[in-house]
Amino acid sequence: MPARQEISAWRPRVPGVVEVFHAHFTEHAYPMHVHDVWTLLIVDDGAVRYDLNRRERGTPHDTVSLLPPQVPHNGSPATSRGFRKRVLYLDLTQLDETFIGPAVDGPDLVDPLLRRRVGQLHTALADPGGELEAQSRLALVGERLRGHLRPGIAAGARPAADPGVAHGLRELLDERLPQGLSLDEASGLLHAHPAHLVRAFSGAFGIAPHQYLTARRVDRARRLLLDGQAPGDVAAATGFYDQSHLGRAFRKIVGTTPGRFARQRRG
Repeated sequence: MPARQEISAWRPRVPGVVEVFHAHFTEHAYPMHVHDVWTLLIVDDGAVRYDLNRRERGTPHDTVSLLPPQVPHNGSPATSRGFRKRVLYLDLTQLDETFIGPAVDGPDLVDPLLRRRVGQLHTALADPGGELEAQSRLALVGERLRGHLRPGIAAGARPAADPGVAHGLRELLDERLPQGLSLDEASGLLHAHPAHLVRAFSGAFGIAPHQYLTARRVDRARRLLLDGQAPGDVAAATGFYDQSHLGRAFRKIVGTTPGRFARQRRG
């Protein structure tokens, strides 16, 4: 069977994520090397074996592996069919140097919730215009990673219930509906950690910040379409990345496309 190789890589417009890398290898083996950023790895098919700090490690089913910066590691297929993996390279704003030691001691995390959240983050990062969702999911992933590496941080975290912060974030989202708002910017304005903002908002309103923003934008798009504006112009006026982005969100919430919705208007 010939060696198989599929690769996809991009740099998203999300602070903290240096690169997204998806690959399918059947025979490729990485030599010992280092990165200057964190490597957050999930394997969707097959398995990887690797050495980290002179200890042999592996990625059994549903494991999330976190390889620290500046620590040499390699990697090779652990099965005859190779492996299919998704990787995020995260800079030190997400995890600082104090987490390197704990990550060397325990890089492979068996945590189904973390695994699911990392997968959701990959999906959000692949969606142009989904930056707020990706930032929100990244904040929760980072929080859970820190909790694994230094459990005292999770134990001392602030409770999610914080209606003042939640209402403050909702006001900011309403004020900046077309142009949008980054989670880091909201965090600075409201003096709250990004993960706490996401939890407080979701706890207060039963909806995530990115879902709220999308729903408000779709509502505004409906009004403009009923006024006779073209879908392309509506997408630009309501803060969507492009007409395709508007179409996906509109179809998900309204159940039809913007064009069909506009054609059925009366009067």
